[in-house]
Amino acid sequence: MIKSVKIRLLPTKEQEILMFKSVGTARFAYNWGLARWQELYKEGIKVNSKDIKKEFNNTIKKKQEYKWLFDVSGQITSQAFKDLQNSFNKFFNNQAKYPRFKSKKESKQSFYVRYDRMNIKDNTVNIEKVGRVKFTTNYYIPILDKYNNPRCSYDGKYWYLSFGYEQGENQVELNNDLSIGIDLGVKDLANVNCLDKPIKNINKSKEVKRLKKKLKRLQRQCSRKYEMNKEGLKFIKTENIIKLEKEIKLIHRRLTNIRNNHIHQATNMIIKQRPIRVVMEDLNISGMMKNKHLSENIQEQKLYEFIRQMEYKCEFNGIEFVKADRFFPSSKMCSSCRNIKKDLKLSDRIYKCECGLEIDRDKNASINLSNYKVS
Repeated sequence: MIKSVKIRLLPTKEQEILMFKSVGTARFAYNWGLARWQELYKEGIKVNSKDIKKEFNNTIKKKQEYKWLFDVSGQITSQAFKDLQNSFNKFFNNQAKYPRFKSKKESKQSFYVRYDRMNIKDNTVNIEKVGRVKFTTNYYIPILDKYNNPRCSYDGKYWYLSFGYEQGENQVELNNDLSIGIDLGVKDLANVNCLDKPIKNINKSKEVKRLKKKLKRLQRQCSRKYEMNKEGLKFIKTENIIKLEKEIKLIHRRLTNIRNNHIHQATNMIIKQRPIRVVMEDLNISGMMKNKHLSENIQEQKLYEFIRQMEYKCEFNGIEFVKADRFFPSSKMCSSCRNIKKDLKLSDRIYKCECGLEIDRDKNASINLSNYKVS
């Protein structure tokens, strides 16, 4: 399987300028390709990324006004058209929405790195047209001739390089008697049948509450400054507004990192139990997000990311990963006598059965999931 690695780059100022140019070039090529795709489609012409790329190379790249395109690697524009094709393929397969133009302010700042020119040596990595860039990491990175899909990205504070490489399955001794059931929720992130305590909701921690409070205050402050500097219908962006927006962006980054780190720690803790299999519910997360009362909490919990991480970590460690049927009554079924309580309400946090069992509702669900049998 392919193992992904993300390392932090330490570029010089000159290298950083070239990296920002690369980001801009990738965005320009993608947006030009999308606009041209739409034009050709309206004319009734069958479109594909190869023809658009050929037109881009024969027209745009030969114009004097676009000579800055040659300051960066030519593979960046080529990959941008492949990414555009992938976006349309996902749209046609009902896996994603219609491709949108990339914004300088909102879109992820990243670009493709030519894999056959990328080599790692003495804590430096070579990036075409940028040069050898220093990096820092705690990962062991094997020296290979080829790495999969290397991408360089900027998160508003630091530069990162992510790539993948082929690695065999992690050979570990599993506990054949242990089947783990995981019940995800909003109150707690997850209830696990073999753990005494549920995995806590990180959004209820003091640090996250403090950051969210600070974020709210800065957003209001920024909004007032926009209103103060408004000229007719036009909003004027002052230096103070730019400083505030940068601070807001860094708080969003900090919150994202805290939540991702919590999910990685939680999933690692479960994998370290060495179960023979892990069972989770097949949640309709997109449907759950339509509930206006719970959508924000569900989004902050990052349930989809939790499931994704569990799935690939199970595969890497040779653990069977099972998604229970969406209509499996894990919460309504008694984990002792298997009786189904049809009148169970969402407000009933303690499951009480006629057989005498009294147990936390979510813990009961996790036990039922651990005993789930694939039909």
